[in-house]
Amino acid sequence: MFTPLIFKPLYRQYLWGGRRFQSLLGRELEQPGPYAESWEIVDHGNDQSIVSYGPLAGKSLGELMREDPQGLAGISTPSTFPLLFKFLDAHKVLSVQVHPDDEAASQRTPPDRGKTEAWYVVEAEPGSKIYAGLRDGIDEPSLRKAITAGTCEEVLHVIQPKAGDCIFIPAGTVHAIGAGLVIAEIQQSSDITFRLFDWNRVDKNNTPRALHLDEGIEATRFLGPVTLAPKKPTTDPAVRRLVECSYFFFDEVRPNSAWMTTGSCCEIIAVLSGVLKLPPDWNLPTLRKGDCALFPAELQPQSLSCQRDDHENPHFLRITVPPPRETVQKNA
Repeated sequence: MFTPLIFKPLYRQYLWGGRRFQSLLGRELEQPGPYAESWEIVDHGNDQSIVSYGPLAGKSLGELMREDPQGLAGISTPSTFPLLFKFLDAHKVLSVQVHPDDEAASQRTPPDRGKTEAWYVVEAEPGSKIYAGLRDGIDEPSLRKAITAGTCEEVLHVIQPKAGDCIFIPAGTVHAIGAGLVIAEIQQSSDITFRLFDWNRVDKNNTPRALHLDEGIEATRFLGPVTLAPKKPTTDPAVRRLVECSYFFFDEVRPNSAWMTTGSCCEIIAVLSGVLKLPPDWNLPTLRKGDCALFPAELQPQSLSCQRDDHENPHFLRITVPPPRETVQKNA
């Protein structure tokens, strides 16, 4: 039924965004003004990725999941696609936020998934910052006091990132993306955000944005700082494992002339540099910098041609939907 699926991006024009999707990823931005997020793969309520090419063109990811969740995502029970992949262009610093875990999110109206996520730094301007977790010793009273006093930055753990860094943000982690960063983000498909602090900013009417202090602090896990995710070797010398959790496996791929897909699980591929040529019988365009594709679980392993482009070696991100938990336990 399936070949790889290429979707039309869904853009979000928030005030903190910029124009680097055009300059860095080669996108055509139809509207003036800032572009903050590009949702590449999403199946969440009315937010739906639409297939751009092939016999399934025009269908939404949600439709395909209802028709064949096993063939597409390796999920036996009909469900929505469990992950959301996006690019973010943070021209300005984002608010300090926290997301609930699955249990807390399931109790909301309407119920949703929790939101565990991971960030890969695509580009970092000098002096840019990521806020990931709380400093050692920060507890609920000290966090609440800092937010109320407008000094929240003093209790946040700060990372000065560079391109290629990865940060894992489990649900319950207080975090913010600083100005000057382009991020590739994989997350659970969820849209619950509790805003704790917005840097004392006000709108044109001198009104601050709404905060969710009590809900956010209730969702917070006071576990101290978050550090950069180590890049771990795998059985494939071209692949480094960035994050492995119950929701997704996140890999950095730097192949030479060819690369083999797994052919056992649903995979999301995002091209950061170079060229990824798909087999001609799929009748799909070549994937270039900034392009993404979803490789369904039912596809057999494929050897894909990888080439340099604009003097850049091939460099991809791969996100794998893990097999069901009971399968992981049996194979452990």
